[in-house]
Amino acid sequence: MQHCFPPVTRPDTRLLVLGSLPGAVSLAQQRYYAHPQNQFWRLIGAAIGRDLADLDYAARLEALLEAGVGLWDTVAAATRKGSLDADIRLHAASDLAALVKALPRLKAIAFNGGTSARIGRRQLGDVPGLALIDLPSSSPAYASLPFEKKKEAWLALRAYV
Repeated sequence: MQHCFPPVTRPDTRLLVLGSLPGAVSLAQQRYYAHPQNQFWRLIGAAIGRDLADLDYAARLEALLEAGVGLWDTVAAATRKGSLDADIRLHAASDLAALVKALPRLKAIAFNGGTSARIGRRQLGDVPGLALIDLPSSSPAYASLPFEKKKEAWLALRAYV
């Protein structure tokens, strides 16, 4: 079984970005989005107006929190060979409803990729006053969409930071 990391949030989190489940490199390094070809840090950095790619991991997380952005995953635990979302089996969902209740300033949840959106939307349903945003995956497995097109979609997050 693979398990997600604890949420990275503060009470003043306004935007929560949800992945599906950390990939093999991230699990090995115990860091969100650790695969060097994952575009997450460049995409979210563009959204918050900070270059995060050259910062160490702790500084990246602190920059996100300072911008009102939190991180977590829609899958709490699952079996999976490799890192592809398509290979996730026997998953247990994260308790998104409890986290949302604990974040009184939350305005939006962004789903990093289709699997995250499918699982997260099923858990949350309609949440009054909360925007739910589907984003193209930052994963290197989703290379069919060029970085600039992904960035256009991710820049919509600026309205919540």
